[in-house]
Amino acid sequence: QVQLVESGGGSVQAGGSLRLSCAASGLVYSNYCMGWFRQAPGKEREGVATIISDGGVTTYADSVRGRFTISRDNAKNIVYLQMNSLKPEDTAMYYCAATLRICALGPMWYDNWGQGTQVTVSS
Repeated sequence: QVQLVESGGGSVQAGGSLRLSCAASGLVYSNYCMGWFRQAPGKEREGVATIISDGGVTTYADSVRGRFTISRDNAKNIVYLQMNSLKPEDTAMYYCAATLRICALGPMWYDNWGQGTQVTVSS
C-alpha cells in the first residue's frame, strides 16, 4: 500500500509563491522517482516536474522551467514543489505521484497518486 498526501495549495495573486508538499508512506520512498502533475478543468493531466530517487536529476515542463523547483527530503519522505512567479494559467489541481519505472513527465508511467491539492492564481 502506497499513500501520498499533498498539502500547501491555496489561492495566491499573480506573481506570488506557494510551496507544495507531498508526504509519502507505505513504500520505500527513497527508491522512487517522484513527480508533480497538474490538471485544469477540461484539460489533460500534464507533467510539471520530476526528480529521481537520489535527487540528483530533475526535469521540468517548458511552461514552468525557471519558475518551479522540485526537491526531496528522503529522510523525511517528503517531496516539495516550490512555485514562484505564479501565473493565472498555473491554476489547476496539483498531484504528487511515484513510480519505479520511467522517471518522465508522462502520467502513464506512474502507479501511485495522491488526492491532489488545489492551486488558484488570480490576476
